[in-house]
Amino acid sequence: MHDEAARAERLLDAQAKAAELFAEVERRGLIAAGQGEQAVSDRIRDLAGELFGVRRFWHKRIVRSGPHTLHPYQENPPDRVIEAEDIVFADFGPLFEEWEADFGRTYVLGGDPVKHRLRADLPRVFAAGRQYFESHPQVTGAELFAEVRRLTAEAGWEFGGPHSGHLVGEFPHEKVDGDRIEYYLTPGSDQPLRRTDRAGRRCHWILEIHLVDRERGFGGFHEELLDL
Repeated sequence: MHDEAARAERLLDAQAKAAELFAEVERRGLIAAGQGEQAVSDRIRDLAGELFGVRRFWHKRIVRSGPHTLHPYQENPPDRVIEAEDIVFADFGPLFEEWEADFGRTYVLGGDPVKHRLRADLPRVFAAGRQYFESHPQVTGAELFAEVRRLTAEAGWEFGGPHSGHLVGEFPHEKVDGDRIEYYLTPGSDQPLRRTDRAGRRCHWILEIHLVDRERGFGGFHEELLDL
């Protein structure tokens, strides 16, 4: 069994590599008008292999643009060509030596001020959600989900998904625990987030922020580690 300091270090290292991957995606201009969502996803996959030797992802790779950004993770909209004024988000779960990263970021093509405001609000809502977690030692998944929804409404948006985060750790937690509500930040998840799992290891969490504007037909997504 990995000791807790080593587990935290490996998860943070995986996240740092995911952040570097996304920074390189932006530097290379991979998310661009005229490109299909699937083609962009495949290029990001290939870049992860080029930079870090990543060959597997623990959940499906997501690139969504325009109206597809309204869809939560569980849905599978058809491939779409990215347009010049689109908002686009990417959500990837690369495995770095069997350690899971889960990282999501949003990009705005063009100058639409509302889309730029939504993109700017994503990390702000994330930071406020993390602050709530840090200041409430006994917070449950359900309580943090409720607070994230409150913060979302306060910012003038709607929350786009049925949960706002989940357990993360050594692969393959999704296959083992994917149907257990207590491993999500969602209504009914009533155990404290600061706890150990069935193997006696400290639980670590991802916080997801999915803001949407249904009237205008777009959304954005931001996620990374909550507790490290």
